[in-house]
Amino acid sequence: MFHVLACCGLLAACEIGSEVRPLTAAPAPATAAPAAVARPVPDVPTPPEPAPRRVAPEPTERTRATQALAVKLGALGAKVDDPCVAPAGPGCARTALAPFFESLDALSSGTATGPTVIEAFGNSLIAGDRIVDILRDDLGAGFGAAGRGVLLVDRMAPYGGRGRTGYSKGGWEPRTLGELRKPPHPFGITGVYHVATVARARSRFKLEGEPRGTLWWLDVPKGGALTVLSGDTVLARTEPVGSGESKATRFELPPGATSVDIVAEAKGAVVQGVVLQQARPGIVLDMLGVPSADASLYARLDDAALRSQLAEREPRLLVFFLGGNESKRLEWKRTDLETLRTDLGALLRRARVAAPNSACLVVGPMDAVRDSKDQGKAFTQRPFLEAVVDAERQVTQAEGCAFFNLYEAMGGKGALSRFHQAGFMHEDLVHPRGRGLDVLGHLVTDALLRAWVETPPASRRVASLSPAAGSPPTSTVEAAP
Repeated sequence: MFHVLACCGLLAACEIGSEVRPLTAAPAPATAAPAAVARPVPDVPTPPEPAPRRVAPEPTERTRATQALAVKLGALGAKVDDPCVAPAGPGCARTALAPFFESLDALSSGTATGPTVIEAFGNSLIAGDRIVDILRDDLGAGFGAAGRGVLLVDRMAPYGGRGRTGYSKGGWEPRTLGELRKPPHPFGITGVYHVATVARARSRFKLEGEPRGTLWWLDVPKGGALTVLSGDTVLARTEPVGSGESKATRFELPPGATSVDIVAEAKGAVVQGVVLQQARPGIVLDMLGVPSADASLYARLDDAALRSQLAEREPRLLVFFLGGNESKRLEWKRTDLETLRTDLGALLRRARVAAPNSACLVVGPMDAVRDSKDQGKAFTQRPFLEAVVDAERQVTQAEGCAFFNLYEAMGGKGALSRFHQAGFMHEDLVHPRGRGLDVLGHLVTDALLRAWVETPPASRRVASLSPAAGSPPTSTVEAAP
């Protein structure tokens, strides 16, 4: 803290920090003196407010246990590459993750007035939700939780949990942007829509005290209306005209309501998602992962829906878990590195235009092996894996986003073999399972929190160190002189 000593005006007060101490007045003379000429008291400049102090939240017992397991597996973590996006002379006034870090500052200081929303796009690595569950839960434990956010009316497949979906007895057909052939209708940010296959198809969501919600739906020709109910009370009803556009219908939830139902009045109604969220400050993380997705397939997101739905969500961080399917398709000669760069750059630009007040982060692919069928062979690293990591880093930083090298964080070449030997990989040797997923989620959370703590707040200039020619970018930042 700077201590300022100032004596001013007839009151002759000295200010040390924020404490003001008046000086003792001299005794009046015995004879009357001419009246003193009044002089204006100059204003004492108000010292600037101190920059917020960034201290990582105390880790939970689960976090400590996951960190110990990560060390045992050789997954020692990595720093986030957080490039400067606003140079200031020799230093930097703002890095790529500043919007998200400022939201954490507000949550940490108690000055936030609403939720901090994170949108997590990606492939099957996160579609099961467990990796981003760790991110959601750990950030929520440290900064408060503000509810569930974006949900689906049913699962994306006949299997899997329902932590991010409603409860349904059937009657909904899922379509995703990861399908081999392009489905007939456009997608919103969930990358999924559900078509009612029967009249009166219903999905029920248990409420957790949310004051309001939003139904995202497609106004398809002959699709029929959708009704939002709580008990026997109709909260909202869509009015389709067959425009083919993505629509949003908002509804207020009655005090004390315990559930809300989405009901298709006729076969063919299409739902893109349901938003249920608290109004209080805290973390909300929307899981938007889709199996088989890559940057090219995310071009199937409808631009109008992308803009309107991200505008409604007002995210402070966009996260993209991509690269695993890209490296696989490079091996199969179904794509090339130039296409990867072009499509990833286009996706990041579209998302940033739709959410201009958000930070963005790309999480690269995990370690991967070429052969998963012959268990007798030594594991051979998938070709192009490291080339994908390098290409994603280059594109990401060129677009003003941060990059996290998950491959490096989990231990680099051979990491997947260690996870497999510990029992944390499915038999396909592609998808982690159990606590292996927890470790990967922890690596992302830990890197983000370390970057938040180590990056000086935007009110202080920081210098982003430039890498030497030919060396990889660095995220290191330091206070400018």
